[in-house]
Amino acid sequence: MPRLLTSDRLSRRRFVGRLAGAAAASLALPALPVPGILAAARAAPTRKRVALLATEVRKYSHAQHFIDRLLEGYGWEGEHHRSALDLVSLYVDQFPAGDLSREREKRHGVKIHPTIAESLTLGTSKLAVDGVLIIAEHGDYPINDKGQKLYPRYKFFKEVVKVFESSGRAVPVFNDKHLSTEWGECVEMLEDSRRLGFAFLAGSSLPVTWRLPSLELPLGIQLEEGLCACYGGIDSYDIHGLEAAQCMSERRAGGEVGVRSVQALRGARVWDTVLARESTKKLLLAALARSHTVTPPSGYSVPVISLDHARRVCTNPVGYFVEHLDGFRTVLLLLDGLIKDFNYAGLEKGGRVHACQMHLPMPPRMSTLADFFNPLVHNIEETVVSGKATYPVARTHLMSGVVLFAVESLYRGEVVLRTPELKVAYAAPERSAHWRV
Repeated sequence: MPRLLTSDRLSRRRFVGRLAGAAAASLALPALPVPGILAAARAAPTRKRVALLATEVRKYSHAQHFIDRLLEGYGWEGEHHRSALDLVSLYVDQFPAGDLSREREKRHGVKIHPTIAESLTLGTSKLAVDGVLIIAEHGDYPINDKGQKLYPRYKFFKEVVKVFESSGRAVPVFNDKHLSTEWGECVEMLEDSRRLGFAFLAGSSLPVTWRLPSLELPLGIQLEEGLCACYGGIDSYDIHGLEAAQCMSERRAGGEVGVRSVQALRGARVWDTVLARESTKKLLLAALARSHTVTPPSGYSVPVISLDHARRVCTNPVGYFVEHLDGFRTVLLLLDGLIKDFNYAGLEKGGRVHACQMHLPMPPRMSTLADFFNPLVHNIEETVVSGKATYPVARTHLMSGVVLFAVESLYRGEVVLRTPELKVAYAAPERSAHWRV
């Protein structure tokens, strides 16, 4: 574990004492429902202030979606919701053609600071915000031999931690998508959050978006296998599909216990593996039946939900086959050419299948607004206001590891990788945080 660093003027005892005081204060918050908490925060004379750290801000970039919702509001439960948070500072790493950050700075008076430390301290010597958003997605960054784009999520996070340590105060942090491209860095990020005692929220928008139908699996359900059929690339959309499956699977009897092995396959080997497993075939057909975008046969407008058709249309799928320590199985299928949405199916003991679509209307084809960011921003607001993460960061921690080992499996020739590192156990929240209205 990294050594605790504090300023010369702040002893370890005082530092830990301040963090304990902050934690006690957060625990003393009234147990109000989310609308009550956020309504009170919006009306409070002293509102929570946040800083956002972005790789780049252009149209349809993740940072643009978060920034505009914090500054302009978004649709929520039949109303235009104004954020309970004040976005007061930005750090932007790159300024490509079409940059929007400078325009937002001018329009809203949200200063772009030259360093991460200055964005958190507002140019002073101490932490001056109540929450931090790390949106390190999109931008011009190196791609390694495994196909991973080396976004600076870990780097940004460690700069934030330095400010916390030197200030003797830590505040909630949100990290967009998976934690890092190195497992050791993922572990260190989680350990830092526990060591310093701040709420850590992370991951994809999929677990909190609409579900069609609005499926909520009961805690303790006897699940045997979960599958997500979706689209997109490795080390990119795979984290979305894995979290879509995991937010359902973690509700099974005994909770999540960790992952024993990961294997990733391409092309014909994916279909051969799927067709050899009766349970997986059943789940894939159920997931495809929830899709709104299945490619129909030539000359037809109605899709055919069959494995033969799926195999003909999608000739180069990618599949992740994950074995959990309790015998549970997770399957992720990236089916480019066949579908353009995210669909979950889970197999209950006894044969019953539960299935839904995790609605992700992507701009500009399905939506100009990318409304699936609305519930994610809402959960960030609640986390910063309450000081408590609305769902476990352990989900993203574990799925970050599955992504990394799946990428490694492909890189090594589609081999099975044993994963003793992924013995990550946690319990699901009683009520999942997906958007129900």
